[in-house]
Amino acid sequence: MRTVPPEGSGAELSILLTGNTLSSLRPCGCSGGQLGGLEKRAAVFNRVPASDRLIVDTGTFLAGEGEQDLIKLRVILRALELLNYDLVRLTDEDVEMMGRLGLVMDRGQAFDVIADRDEAGRPRAYTKRFTDQGLTVRVASLDPRTSGAEQAARLFEGSDPASTVGILMLRHYDDGILRDIAAHVPGIDCIICPSDADEPHLLSDPNAKPLVATVGRFGRYVCRLRVAARAVAEEPALQFEVIPVTAELPDDEALVQLYRQYQQLVRESDLLESYPRIPLPDGLAFEGSESCKKCHEYEYEQWSAKPHAGAFAALTKVGSDADPECVICHVIGMEYESGFVTEAKTPHLKDVGCENCHGPGSEHNKSYGLKRTRQPQMTCGMCHTPEKSTGFAGHEEEYMQKIVHWREPAAAGNVKD
Repeated sequence: MRTVPPEGSGAELSILLTGNTLSSLRPCGCSGGQLGGLEKRAAVFNRVPASDRLIVDTGTFLAGEGEQDLIKLRVILRALELLNYDLVRLTDEDVEMMGRLGLVMDRGQAFDVIADRDEAGRPRAYTKRFTDQGLTVRVASLDPRTSGAEQAARLFEGSDPASTVGILMLRHYDDGILRDIAAHVPGIDCIICPSDADEPHLLSDPNAKPLVATVGRFGRYVCRLRVAARAVAEEPALQFEVIPVTAELPDDEALVQLYRQYQQLVRESDLLESYPRIPLPDGLAFEGSESCKKCHEYEYEQWSAKPHAGAFAALTKVGSDADPECVICHVIGMEYESGFVTEAKTPHLKDVGCENCHGPGSEHNKSYGLKRTRQPQMTCGMCHTPEKSTGFAGHEEEYMQKIVHWREPAAAGNVKD
């Protein structure tokens, strides 16, 4: 790695990069160790004085096109303003979703905007001068499927390599595209490629020019390009750094308030009521954990003392009890027609209960246990994903012990001849 001056020396510029938010405003919070959260980013950005930094988002705001995603789009754009972004790149999908909401980026917003192409169908560049460092940063966006290396060259022509840092964000890439750009566009110091992994990666040698990197997904990391001004006639030195957005970072209160506004918008939109539901097979129905108690009293009492029995209350405590993305893992059968709708309409189906794992109980109850419960049945891994439950993988047996509510088959008094 190249040697760079210490922070605050005045000879260094930091270019802070995020992107691929993919509808993730903050981690679910159901377990420790989760990364990300818009309210945490300011703590990372503020490590660098405002005069020594450029903050850029590389776009791709949303993961879907539903009503909740559209609500999130407004929140994300407002968050970028509150976080003092300098530049935001809009992908074609971002532009399309903004059009559905009637949102137009103009000179009234707090940050500048670039896209893969302007209204005339041409890519364009953004330029900012940093006088104290004697550096200029030029950032451009390009879709190589519609614009070739020659157009990228025009975006960076006239740049002084001794005082300009050129960054190109690609909408698509392969090895051939990268070689073509490196060979024909000498003004580029760093290429940012689309990411298919949560963690950012440096795809090139750390001493290569251009550096080739991804910025990761879901806002779990901030990428930092540290740029050290060199002697006259020498090109700036770049160092790529990955900074995790950890839960221990302090919250920005304005972003915390923005998230609470988002929660209120979700609540007012009644998204739980309109959540798409599919019918259960053969007329099966969910009946709630209380319906199991009459025959499985021991198991019910044991379950009642476990964390799963208070799963919905955990959401209520943090104000996420109206958010379908959270609720679905804290109730019974929300994705099915006889499953959870709201706490008011289906209170018997809140919390993680018997029918999550064993399947809908109507047929089993009606036959007084003669018919076994059957699919659909959830497995632990459907909710305890690496994103939502960071400590689960590799510790499944340890987690299982936390929910034991049954008699072991060989336990005294529980062995039948």
